[in-house]
Amino acid sequence: MAKFSPFRFLQDVRSETAKVTWPSRRETAITTLMVFIMVAVASVFFLLADQVIRLVVTFLLGINT
Repeated sequence: MAKFSPFRFLQDVRSETAKVTWPSRRETAITTLMVFIMVAVASVFFLLADQVIRLVVTFLLGINT
């Protein structure tokens, strides 16, 4: 079994971190904006789908509200 060396582990972490391609501030802002837009679109979609399903179930069960 290999010995665990905390110092070697930290060296490996630094080495791997140096290989990462970090996004620019602009890319991060655009991606964040797109996430918020998609959340809003999904929210509206599920709101409408929920209302349609509610109307169908209410009609089928004959519940008058």
